[in-house]
Amino acid sequence: MADVMIAVMPFVGHVAPLAAVARAFFADGHAVRVYTGSAHAPVFAGLGAEIIPWTAAPDFDEHDLTPTFPALRGRKGPRQMLANVEHLFIRTAAPQSDDLVAAWAERPWDVIVADNLSLGARLASERTGSPWVTVAIVPLAIPSRELPPPSLGIPPARGPAGRLRDAALRRLLPLATRGMRSAYLEQRELCGLPVAERSFDDAWYSPDLVCASGVPELEYPRSDLPEQVVFVGALTTPPRATGELPAWWPELVEPAASVVHVTQGTLNVDPNDLIEPAMGALGRQDVTLVVTTGRADAPDLPFPVPPNARVAGLLPYGELLPHVDVMITNGGWGGVLAGLAHGIPLVIAGGDLDKPEIATRVAWAGAGVNLRTGTPSARRVLEGWRRVASTPSYRENARRIAASLAGHDGPAEVVAHTMGLLATRTGTGRNDEKP
Repeated sequence: MADVMIAVMPFVGHVAPLAAVARAFFADGHAVRVYTGSAHAPVFAGLGAEIIPWTAAPDFDEHDLTPTFPALRGRKGPRQMLANVEHLFIRTAAPQSDDLVAAWAERPWDVIVADNLSLGARLASERTGSPWVTVAIVPLAIPSRELPPPSLGIPPARGPAGRLRDAALRRLLPLATRGMRSAYLEQRELCGLPVAERSFDDAWYSPDLVCASGVPELEYPRSDLPEQVVFVGALTTPPRATGELPAWWPELVEPAASVVHVTQGTLNVDPNDLIEPAMGALGRQDVTLVVTTGRADAPDLPFPVPPNARVAGLLPYGELLPHVDVMITNGGWGGVLAGLAHGIPLVIAGGDLDKPEIATRVAWAGAGVNLRTGTPSARRVLEGWRRVASTPSYRENARRIAASLAGHDGPAEVVAHTMGLLATRTGTGRNDEKP
């Protein structure tokens, strides 16, 4: 049995996959502690995990970030992405590591397993000398000498001019991210750590083991992918509703028309961004619209709902997606993988954070249409839906990716790879060198 510390950034999209990983560690007989925010602690406590709360680190409300992080006020698009990374993920890293080191002092763990945006886990690993496993719950953002900088939503170059463009962007990246790089050095200094041997770009990933959600079919070809990266498929479906299914649910079991699922995701859930234009686009089409607002406590919409639409806060994807023909999504990675796992072609309106990158990868893989904005017009949504619904190759490619995802049991593979790492470290599967 291993003593496992799981570090989870307190966002719904991070909690769902890491809860599945925690469940798999329990099933394999290991002891599990979880470090996360108070809003999501009950999820892991319900699994039997011991909770280590955010104490030194600021415990925040993911649906209202600006009271805790005022620098995020009024930002959207690329400016929001840069500000989010700096203030939410980097500038909380030192206090996160303080919380984790305090837990280590009470009872050392054998391994820390963390989502790849939990930078505090990396610093805690360095401070304690303990093994660290990264679970990449968003697409890999490991730089490559052969690709454009990650997270820009730019597909690989196809010719000499494109390769020159990518090289120029790689040179500009340190300038564009110098604020984040400076913040990272400050956090290391606060922890009493020296300047890192590995670059800031590599700081988010363990040098020993990276369990990447997804499959190679959604990863750009490259010859310099680090050898510690293993793809584990999907980790879980997005958060599901609890309680009874809506009264209109039987309409999906034997639908009278094609079913189109529209989801705003679970972060930045302004329904005017995607849900409203999707309803405007498809409200008069011969389809059944199944819409989720992303908030279980806020299932209603502030605008009229067309007769062919059915609305809920959250729905059980395991039961919904087998009935869906096309999915219109804001591009959250968990929802995208869930849709593709069911062979559903996608229309993606990815506006901020990692979503433009996800939309670009899905379009590159031929499994969906990238609307290239998080706030599309109704006409743009309609054109995207018509293209996906009428072109067989999108469904064929989605089914090809589904077959690849079906070959994985993501949470169990994370456990197996982690225990393999510990075995190579100690010869026993435990970290017997801890004090």
